[in-house]
Amino acid sequence: MADTAVKAKDQTPTIEGTAKPVNALDARLAALSLPQGGFTAAARQDAMSRLRDMGLPGPRDEYWRYTDPRPFNAPAPQALAIPDGQETPLFDGLDKLTLVFVDGAFDEAASDDLALNGVEIATLAQAEAGASWAADLYGVLEAAGQKPVKRPFAVLNTAAAQDGLLIRVTGTPAKPIHVVHRRALDKADAMWHHVIRVEEGAELTLLETGMSGARSNGVIEVDLARGARFHHIASKRAVDAKVGIGHIFARVAAEAQFKSFTLSVNGTTMRNEAVIDIAGDDAVAHIAAAVLGDGGKAPFHQDDTVFITHGAERCESRQVFKKVLKNGAEGVFQGKILVKPGAQKTDGYQISQALLLDERSQFLAKPELEIYADDVKCSHGSTTGAIDEEALFYLRSRGVPRERAIVFLVLSFLADALAEIEDEAIRDCIYERLDVWLTLNAVQ
Repeated sequence: MADTAVKAKDQTPTIEGTAKPVNALDARLAALSLPQGGFTAAARQDAMSRLRDMGLPGPRDEYWRYTDPRPFNAPAPQALAIPDGQETPLFDGLDKLTLVFVDGAFDEAASDDLALNGVEIATLAQAEAGASWAADLYGVLEAAGQKPVKRPFAVLNTAAAQDGLLIRVTGTPAKPIHVVHRRALDKADAMWHHVIRVEEGAELTLLETGMSGARSNGVIEVDLARGARFHHIASKRAVDAKVGIGHIFARVAAEAQFKSFTLSVNGTTMRNEAVIDIAGDDAVAHIAAAVLGDGGKAPFHQDDTVFITHGAERCESRQVFKKVLKNGAEGVFQGKILVKPGAQKTDGYQISQALLLDERSQFLAKPELEIYADDVKCSHGSTTGAIDEEALFYLRSRGVPRERAIVFLVLSFLADALAEIEDEAIRDCIYERLDVWLTLNAVQ
């Protein structure tokens, strides 16, 4: 064990251009204000120990081979001007409980009252001083998700995040919880950590929109009890050179359902990691994403990395990822399904597809299956292609302008991913906003 730790430290990258080599992890930690005390103290101390053992990722790290980790390793983000205008918020017409975070910190004045039938809500910063049910969960799923692949920025988050939400669901609330992320400072290094527990038979829909910080690092830990249902719909749209990484760790008990969908639009270097443990019989876990990447104004790189473990019988998982890329944009998908011994009757499906709207864009995919049970149905596929010229000609021959025809074809391409959203009203909101974005940025 000691030799492994030393090797990990030796591979930790250094800050370039300095007179004396500086360990990147030391520089990263020195730039942070680390929390002290509180009910998370033991978990944070453990996370810090684990982080020092593993170090930050470097160019030889297998799971960072397609994405440059240097923007995340840097001690501080580059300054990013605050955009002048604000578009109409997504989900503006839905009845929801809105909770606002500004650069990773909860904004009580801009948020709704935390009271919601069937749900207990507190903020991490406010709860630290006392006891909390989250003491048994904070950092637990993140720590479990470090095997067999190390995810050091999630460990950094557990050690250093100052704020977040603690949500315990005991019933079925009448409306979803909407977390809105906003930016206020041009050099903010935003970090937040949510802990969510959905009790037996309960259900929650969590919406996320917006961006915070010049650089962001978010973690969501979701623990689903027997028969619980959790729906997560996130929309991340960057209007500038945004750098961000997000993590979701989930444990799914028997007969529970976990579903997560992410819409990502632009951003310089973005990475989403999902680690899902299907731990009980007859459980379901679906994760999907739709990505629109335009490298015209700034380089675009979007990395989705998913690891789903089947550890029980008669369980189902779905990974559906669709990326539309243009002007030299880059898309990455790394997805794995692990079926443990005894996880019979597993039904695992994985698809990753890219639509390249020019010859300079590229899509890199690494689908994996690792199966140790003999009565399973698992499949994966990955394709890359351009606009179907026959379909485009068909639409144009019926009077549809070229730009509008491309919008139709792109929406059709993304349809499988959006179909993973169960709530029709939420799905319609996203379809309508996608139509607007695509129309305003139509390919000539």
